[in-house]
Amino acid sequence: MTDTSNIFIQKSNVKAADLEHRRKINFNIGKYNAAVPQGKLQFSALEYARERAKNIKWRALENLDKQLEHFELQFNKRGGKVLWAENTDDAIKEILAICKARDCKTLVKSKSMVTEEIHLNQALEDNGIESVETDLGEYIQQLDGESPYHIVTPAMHKSKEDVAKLFAEKLGTDPNLTPQELTLVARDILRKKYVEAEVGVTGANFIISDIGGIAITENEGNARLSCAFPKTHIVVVGIEKVIPSINDLALFWPLLSTFGTGQQMTVYNTIVTGPRQPNETDGPTEMFVILLDNGRTNILKNPKQRESLYCIRCGACLNACPVYKNIGGHSYGATYSGPIGSVITPNLEGLESFKHLSYASSLCGNCTEVCSVKINLHELLLDNRHESVEQGNTDLSEKIAWKIWKMSNLHRSLLNLGNAKMKNKIVNKLFTSWTASRGDLNFTDKTFNQLWKEREKK
Repeated sequence: MTDTSNIFIQKSNVKAADLEHRRKINFNIGKYNAAVPQGKLQFSALEYARERAKNIKWRALENLDKQLEHFELQFNKRGGKVLWAENTDDAIKEILAICKARDCKTLVKSKSMVTEEIHLNQALEDNGIESVETDLGEYIQQLDGESPYHIVTPAMHKSKEDVAKLFAEKLGTDPNLTPQELTLVARDILRKKYVEAEVGVTGANFIISDIGGIAITENEGNARLSCAFPKTHIVVVGIEKVIPSINDLALFWPLLSTFGTGQQMTVYNTIVTGPRQPNETDGPTEMFVILLDNGRTNILKNPKQRESLYCIRCGACLNACPVYKNIGGHSYGATYSGPIGSVITPNLEGLESFKHLSYASSLCGNCTEVCSVKINLHELLLDNRHESVEQGNTDLSEKIAWKIWKMSNLHRSLLNLGNAKMKNKIVNKLFTSWTASRGDLNFTDKTFNQLWKEREKK
C-alpha cells in the first residue's frame, strides 16, 4: 500500500465519522440539489443538449493539434503570445520569467484549478512574489492555508461561523460579522490589490479555436478585474479546454452554469482575445496564454480514458457522489476530487500512486447520470482498476484474495460448502483489511442457489 493510499484511508476514516463536517457539506450541496432541477427547465431538450456538447468535445479532441494551432495563429494576430508547457516545471518557469522581467512584487489571481494543479502560489511565494487569491472562496482557503475543497465552491466545508472566526484570527475583524459584512471586508482588501498588482493570472473555462480567444465564467467579477487592471495578463489553461467555435458557447455556458450551481447563466461571462488594442481604453498591455499538457496527452492517447478530457468542470459529479459527500474534498489528496478526480488523477499522477482513488467508489453510476457532457465516469473508474491490475500494481495478498474469489464463484459447490457460521468466521477474520472500516459480513444459512433448488422441488 502506497503512502498516498494510507493517507487517503486515514483522512477518510476521520471525515466519515465527523458528523458536523457531514452536516455542513450536505447542507451546502443540498442547496445546489434544489436549484439544479429548476435550472434544467431552461432546456427544451436536455438530453439532446448534453449529447451535442459531448459530440462537440469529441470533435475538438480528435483534432486537438489542429484546434490549438489555429487558436495560436488567431491569438498571435491580435498581439498575444502562446507558450506551450509540457509539465508543471515548464509552466512555472515561464510564469516566473514573465514576472521577473516586469519586476512583479504583487500578483492577483482568479479562481483556477489548473494553477492549483501546478502549485503556482507556492512557487510565487518561494520567489518573493505575493500571490493573492481574489475569488472569495479561494481567498478564504488561502487565509486558512488550505487547498480548494470543491471544484466550484472552494470553501464549501466551512460555515459562516467558521469564516467569521477565520477573519477574526487573520484580519482582526469582529468574530460576529455577518456574511455580508465579511464579504465587504474581503472586497475592501482585494480592491487595493487589483490596483497594486503588476501581473494578473486567470484560468480559462474554454479555449475558443476559431477566434483565438479564451472564455472565463465566474460569479463575482474578480476574474475580469484580475485580467483588466494589471498591465500583464497570464492565462494558464489545460489543452483539453478547447472548443471549435465561439458559437459553441451558446450551449456550453448554460450547461456549465446549470449543472454546476443551478443558474441559467453565470453572472459574468467574458471572452478575451488578446491584449489591449490601439483603439481600446481598457485591458492589459500584454497577454500570455500558457497551454498546459502535464499528462493530458497520456490520457488523450488512451482510447477509453480520452473521454474524461471532455469534462467542463461543472462539479455536478462531486455533488452527486455518496463517497465525496462522506469524506469531503481534502481526503483525496489531489487537486481534483470526486468522481472526475478519481478518474483523471491516476492517469495524470500515475496509477501506482493513485489507483486507490478509482477503488474508492460505490459504482452507483450517479456521477454518469448527472454529468453535463455525459462522460461514462463509472465505466472509466472500472477501466482504471483494470489498467492498474494489468500494470501489476497489486500485492500478493490482493492477488490471493481475488484468486480465491474467482475459484469460488466459478464452482457452485464451493459456494454452497459449509454453514453460515463457518463462512462468517473465514471472511471476517481472514480479510481484516475489509472489516477494518466496514461492518462484518453475515452469510445466510442457505445460498440463493440452495433456496432455489428447494423451491423448484416444491
